[in-house]
Amino acid sequence: MGYTRIKFCGVTRPADGRIAARLGADAIGLVFHPPSGRAVDPETARSVVRALPPFVTTVGLFLDPDADRVRATLDAVPLDMLQFHGTESADFCRSFGRPYIKAVPMDGDTDPGAAAEAFPDARGLLFDSHAHGSAGGTGETFAWSRLPRSRRFHLILAGGLSPANVARAVASVQPDAVDVSSGVESAKGIKDEGRMQQFIEEVRRGDRNEG
Repeated sequence: MGYTRIKFCGVTRPADGRIAARLGADAIGLVFHPPSGRAVDPETARSVVRALPPFVTTVGLFLDPDADRVRATLDAVPLDMLQFHGTESADFCRSFGRPYIKAVPMDGDTDPGAAAEAFPDARGLLFDSHAHGSAGGTGETFAWSRLPRSRRFHLILAGGLSPANVARAVASVQPDAVDVSSGVESAKGIKDEGRMQQFIEEVRRGDRNEG
């Protein structure tokens, strides 16, 4: 039986971060892309991070940011990891001295193997249904069969995951981690405790290959 790590992304409230941690989330995501309805400012992000217990990874999401803005955010918010959703190069992603995740949009004919070669030092590649230039959180899925079962990179599955389908997704893809945002919300940026708990339970069911 595997153990799929779980990240709840687009957290905007300290209470939601505390609940996510208590339920067993491995990481929470903070969005620093102002056009997003789940974006947080540094002050709010700090309050979310302060609410978390030890050993919960904090991830900052950016989309084609200016390097100075990333550095300013890192000065203001204690982030453990960065997540890039735009056209950023590997050199840009690694330039901040933090482990990073690179999101790979699966809206076209993306080759997962080519993405892995382009970002060889990424901590993981996050495959999402979002289009190029989008931060994700659309609630749409993509064809999981496009992802390789045999691979030499850490695969994070995202895009339209919810308590209704994540067990099947985990059993089918066997990802290293899953990332969810809208699938555990009652409104944009507002996480629902019951849905978060159910999501985690369904991930564990998928780990047992019961999807």
